[in-house]
Amino acid sequence: MKHYSQMSKTELTALKKELEEAFSVYKKAGRKLNMTRGVPSDEQLALCNEMLTCLSAEDYKAANGIDCRNYGGLDGIPEMKKIFADLLELTVDEVIVSGNSSLALMFDNVAVNMSHGVRDGLPWRRQGQVKFLCPSPGYDRHFTICNYFHIEMIPVAIGQDGPDMDTVEKMVSSDPMIKGIWCVPKYSNPTGIIYSDETVKRFSKLKPAADDFRIYWDNAYAFHDLDDNKSIPNIIRLCEENGNPNMVYVFASFSKVSFAGASVTCMASSKSNCEYIRKRLTAQTIGPDKLNQLRHARFFKDVQGVWKHMKKHADILKPKFKLVFDTLANELGDFGVAQWTTPSGGYFVSFDSLDGCAKRIVALCAEAGVALTPAGATFPNGNDPKDRNIRIAPTCPPLAELGEALKIFCVAVKLASTEKLLAD
Repeated sequence: MKHYSQMSKTELTALKKELEEAFSVYKKAGRKLNMTRGVPSDEQLALCNEMLTCLSAEDYKAANGIDCRNYGGLDGIPEMKKIFADLLELTVDEVIVSGNSSLALMFDNVAVNMSHGVRDGLPWRRQGQVKFLCPSPGYDRHFTICNYFHIEMIPVAIGQDGPDMDTVEKMVSSDPMIKGIWCVPKYSNPTGIIYSDETVKRFSKLKPAADDFRIYWDNAYAFHDLDDNKSIPNIIRLCEENGNPNMVYVFASFSKVSFAGASVTCMASSKSNCEYIRKRLTAQTIGPDKLNQLRHARFFKDVQGVWKHMKKHADILKPKFKLVFDTLANELGDFGVAQWTTPSGGYFVSFDSLDGCAKRIVALCAEAGVALTPAGATFPNGNDPKDRNIRIAPTCPPLAELGEALKIFCVAVKLASTEKLLAD
């Protein structure tokens, strides 16, 4: 079949009628299918069920002798600090292990910088209108943090190698009110791209106009390879080498490694930054959930245990991603109405429709019982200027349900595309 854009009005009208009839069948079926967020499936969560019983009544002390039932250990137990340090190729002095949410760590650091400044400098809120650069399409949760603190978000285009570094370098060096940039360097949300070595190096060499500028380096999906592990340069070491030792905060999480609601997370940075943050923690907490950290340490044992475990996740997720790629190619590949990414890891597929169609596609899917992340969510303030990007999250539904949802999605794409072309 030829591209929709090459069809006559008569052909498009006939096709539209055919698609409407097919779609009405889906609507009448009363399905309830969910692809809104990238959450682990029940099968993935079950991989860690032994963690619920891996501590005995006598096993409650960490390697440094601290009683994990009690207060203390503000920056985490040694075993988990070592596992995270090995995963990130850092030293334990550069790692702070916390509770189950890396998002909470990011929120907390932005909040402190707004109220007390970076390392006790002038608070951001007293300097004027704070701005963040936001590679887009990007992670909606990052944008929500900015919205909460009334931080102005400046979209930056993202390509196969990462953010447009010419734009990043120019803006960061010229505007002292740009205080940060959000980055998901490996399997970026939602595109799934991996920052190139050159992009990472250029980040480490930034020359910010603001001495309190920080890179928020979110390694949310860094351990989630579908095939072989793909490494990227160590941003903390590169920043040290290029005279910017304190410029980056690195975040990592086991939220999609163990239990999403009961995992462990870490923040990593220069030893100097970590020393400052540890002092701050004395005012903030009397200690994290060290028993949960100990459960994780006993279950995984070491960094090799984590990578072996991630192979099990990959075995579950690879068929789902393959189903997405195959269905999109078979149903939409010949019609010139869409493009999508084919990542080799992470949790999402980024889908671009014809301009002006994303909101309509999401609405049609909702009518047929398929819930998607709102169109525009992958851009600051929910504003996709071309109304074309949709984030597909294939991880949670069982394979059969995912297949049903994708079929409905593809019919919705075709129908929205014919409507758009006829309207034009």
